[in-house]
Amino acid sequence: MASTSSGQANDVKFEDIAEGDTVTTPTASMLQSILNISVHGDDVFSEDTTTNNLESFIVSLTGKPAACFVMSGTMGNQVSIRSHLTQPPHSIVMDSRCHIFNYEASGAAVLSQAQMITVKPANDKYLTLEEIKASIVDSDDIHYAPTRLICLENTINGVIIPKEEIKRISEFAKEKDIKLHLDGARLWNVVAAGGGDLKEIVSYFDSVSLCFSKGLGAPMGSIVVGEKDFIRRVRHFRKMVGGATRQIGIATAPARTAVEEVFLGGKLARTHELAKRLESSWIDLGGTLKFPCHTNMVWLDLESVGINEGDIPIEAKKAGLKWDYERIVVHHQICDDAIKKLEGVLERLVENARSRGGVQSFDVPKMARYSRRVDQDLA
Repeated sequence: MASTSSGQANDVKFEDIAEGDTVTTPTASMLQSILNISVHGDDVFSEDTTTNNLESFIVSLTGKPAACFVMSGTMGNQVSIRSHLTQPPHSIVMDSRCHIFNYEASGAAVLSQAQMITVKPANDKYLTLEEIKASIVDSDDIHYAPTRLICLENTINGVIIPKEEIKRISEFAKEKDIKLHLDGARLWNVVAAGGGDLKEIVSYFDSVSLCFSKGLGAPMGSIVVGEKDFIRRVRHFRKMVGGATRQIGIATAPARTAVEEVFLGGKLARTHELAKRLESSWIDLGGTLKFPCHTNMVWLDLESVGINEGDIPIEAKKAGLKWDYERIVVHHQICDDAIKKLEGVLERLVENARSRGGVQSFDVPKMARYSRRVDQDLA
C-alpha cells in the first residue's frame, strides 16, 4: 500500500495503519539534508554547527532561552526530571496513564530517586488543578517526600489539555515553588489542532521535551527546552547517561527538516482530518469512543459494539493492514486507500459481532459518542 505523495519516504509501502505514529520514516528531503551537511563538528563540545542551528531554531519557535538535543523522548524526560530534582527526598505528581510513569523503565525512581505520585483524572481525559492540589505533598512532615515537580503530558491519549487548565496549574506551581515539566512528544499535534500557540503553551512550563520522530518522521531524536542554567544541567546529565554524541548532525539535520516539512508545512492537520473521518465512520456503525478525538488518535470502545479485541488483527491482516487493538493512530504518510480499507475492516468487525449476537443494530446519537473511561494505561 503506497504512502501518500505528500509524505514520500523511499517508496516504502505502509501497511501499519494503527500501531502508532512511530512507524513514520524519513522523507527524501530529510535524507537529502544529511548529504547536505558540509561541516561535521563535535556536539560534546557544542561545536557541531548543524546541531547548534537546530537548537537555535527550536529556541526561536518555542521562545525558551536554550535547548538541548537528546537521543529520545525518554531521555529528554529523564534528564529533565533529574535536572529539576536536586536533593531527595522528593516526589513528582503525574497522570497515572502517562509515559513517564508507565513506559520509561522506572527511570524517575532509579535515576532521580523520586517517589512518583500518580493520579487518575476523574474526567478520564486530563488532570485538573484541583486533582493536583489534592495530590501534592506540601508539608514538612518527615514521613513524606515533598513534591518538587509536576509532570504533564500533552497530548495524552490524543487528548488536548485545555490551555486554560495548563495556565492554572502553572500559576499554582509557581506559587508553591514546584517545577513544571511537559512531556510534549506530541505537542506539535496540539498546535496543529488549534489547541494553542506553541510559544504560549511552552511559556507555562519550566521545561518541555519535544519529539522529532513519532508523527514528524525524523529518524530519531527529541529536544529539551528551558532556561539556560537548566539546559546546562541537562547537558551534564545527558553526558552521564551516554547521550552526548560527536558528529550528530546526521540526526539533527533531518530533525530540522521534519519540523519544517511536517509541522510548519501543515501536514499534521491532514492526520487529524483522517482521524475525524474514522471517528465518524465508527459512530455511524454504532460505536462509541473511550476518549474524544482531538488530534490523530481514535480510541474505540470495542465493548460498545461487542467486538472481541482478538478479532482485530485477523480482519486487519485480510485487508493487508497491521492493527492489533483498540487504538488507531493516523500519521502523515498514511494514504487514503489505507483509510478506506480500515473503514471496511471496521464494518466487518461490527457485522461479525452482530452475527454472533454481540450487539443489536442501533443508531447512537452524536452526543453519546464518548464513553466513560474504565482503565487504560497506554499513552
